[in-house]
Amino acid sequence: MSESARVRILFVCMGNICRSPTAHAVFERLVEAEGLADRIEVDSAGTHAYHVGEAPDPRARETARRRGLDMDHLRARKVTADDIESFDLVVAMDQANLEELTQICPAGHEEKLTLFMRFAPHFGRDEVPDPYYGGPNGFELVFDMVEEASRGLLEHLRQRHGI
Repeated sequence: MSESARVRILFVCMGNICRSPTAHAVFERLVEAEGLADRIEVDSAGTHAYHVGEAPDPRARETARRRGLDMDHLRARKVTADDIESFDLVVAMDQANLEELTQICPAGHEEKLTLFMRFAPHFGRDEVPDPYYGGPNGFELVFDMVEEASRGLLEHLRQRHGI
């Protein structure tokens, strides 16, 4: 990878209103704090079109605000096969969404697909749980998991891409 090339990361959950926009906002803030915004591009999408055009879930936005993070500018969109081709890493929140991504993945791009919690193995969970039908504590847990996995992902990018 050349010094001027940007690494493009796409976070994916089902509807793109809870987990993936949380990961998008948390990872983007970490990238900016580390002075790497010119080297890493961040986006998010959902495997289903349930909420296209909508802002993140109000509970996710409230949890973000309590943690000093603004997610109000994000809008849900559906992931496409073109996304998998154009992003360097497509990070699913759980196995079901990873399987959905695998179904639309263009040949030769399978190695770009991964689970987010792979970057936080010490957390002891393979998946970021969907907080949509739970209470506010679910959103707190998701933020804790995403913050930890984000640090691991950034370390992975540093090692793999020399960032």
